[in-house]
Amino acid sequence: MTDAPRRLRVLAAMSGGVDSAVAAARAAEAGHDVTGVHLALSENPKSFRTGARGCCTIEDSHDARRAADVIGIPFYVWDLAERFREDVVDDFVAEYEAGRTPNPCLRCNEKIKFAALLDKALALGFDAVCTGHYAKVITREDGSRELHRASDMAKDQSYVLGVLDERQLAHAMFPLGDTVTTKAEIREEAARRGLFVAKKPDSHDICFIADGDTQGFLAKRLGKAEGDIVDETGNVLGRHEGAYGYTIGQRKGLRIGTPAPDGKPRYVLDISPVDNTVTVGPAEALDVTALTAIRPRWCGRPPAGPGTYTAQLRAHGDETEVTAEPTPDGLTVTFATPARGVAPGQAIVLYDGTRVVGSATIATTTRATAAV
Repeated sequence: MTDAPRRLRVLAAMSGGVDSAVAAARAAEAGHDVTGVHLALSENPKSFRTGARGCCTIEDSHDARRAADVIGIPFYVWDLAERFREDVVDDFVAEYEAGRTPNPCLRCNEKIKFAALLDKALALGFDAVCTGHYAKVITREDGSRELHRASDMAKDQSYVLGVLDERQLAHAMFPLGDTVTTKAEIREEAARRGLFVAKKPDSHDICFIADGDTQGFLAKRLGKAEGDIVDETGNVLGRHEGAYGYTIGQRKGLRIGTPAPDGKPRYVLDISPVDNTVTVGPAEALDVTALTAIRPRWCGRPPAGPGTYTAQLRAHGDETEVTAEPTPDGLTVTFATPARGVAPGQAIVLYDGTRVVGSATIATTTRATAAV
C-alpha cells in the first residue's frame, strides 16, 4: 500500500493569464490547499499593457481574481513594485548602459518570484510556490530536487528558471511541466474549467515595456548620447543616438548609409560604452568559440570539475555542445562548434540531458575571427 500524496499549502502566483490559472486549478484539483496571489509589480500599472503585450496591469489582477473565484481558492494582491523596480527594471537599464544584454525574465524569477515571493510564502507557512512555467521538478530517492525540461520541448521554459538553486527548487511547483499538449489544449482545459482567461492573448516581450520599444524605453531613462558606428578597422559609417540601444548580433535598424564592400549585411559586433562606439561587421565575425561567465547559480550540487554538456544561450534558442569548467570566478565554456551572436550579459544555461545543471551570466567571449 502506497502512502497518499502529502497535502501541501501552496501559494499560486497568478499573473492573470491562462497558464498560471490552469496551474493553480491543477494544484487545487490535486488536493493541495491553494491560495492565489497576484503580484502588483508596476508602480503605474495602467501603463503596462498594450494589446497582448506586457502583464501586471489592473486588468490582469482582475482576471486573476476571477480565475481564483472560479477555482474556489482565496486570492490576494501583493505589492512588490518597489522590489521589482530595484531588482529587475533598474538592473535592466544599468546592464544596457554598460553595453551588456540582460534577460529580465531570469532576473525576475531569481529575485522576485522565487526570492521575495517565496521568502514571504515560507514565512506565512506555505510549503510551495506554484507557477504556470513549463518545466519539471523531479525528486530523487535521496530527497534532493532536480530541474528538468518540460515534457513538451516546444513550450519548455527551463532556461528562464536556470537561476533557481536547490533551496528554491525544494519549494517550487510547476503543474504544467508534465503536460505534452498544445497551447490550444491548455486553453480548451481552461474553458472546460470555466476560466474566463481561456481566450486571453498571451503576453509578449518584456512586461515593463508595454509597446515593445526597448530602445525608446532606454532613451527616456538614459537620454540621447550620440556616437559613432564604425567598421572593424575603425572607419566611421554612421551615427547613433545611444550605444545602449544596440545588441550584439543586431542587423536591423543600424541606419548605415554606406554599403559593405562585399554587399552583404552588417551586424553589431561590439558595443563600447567607454567611447560610445558601436562596431559592425560581417555575420561570420560573430562566431564565438569560448566564453567566461560569472555569478553561477547551480540547480543542486555544482560540478566538481570540467564536463561536457549542452548549453542554451537564449530563451528560445537551440542547444549547442560545450565543455564547461567551474573556476574561482565563475565558469569557462568552450563550444564544440562556434556559436553566433553571443553577448555579455546574456545567461548561459547548462543541461545534462533534460536536467538543468545551472546558469551563469556571460562576461567575456572569444571570437573565432579576432577583430582587426
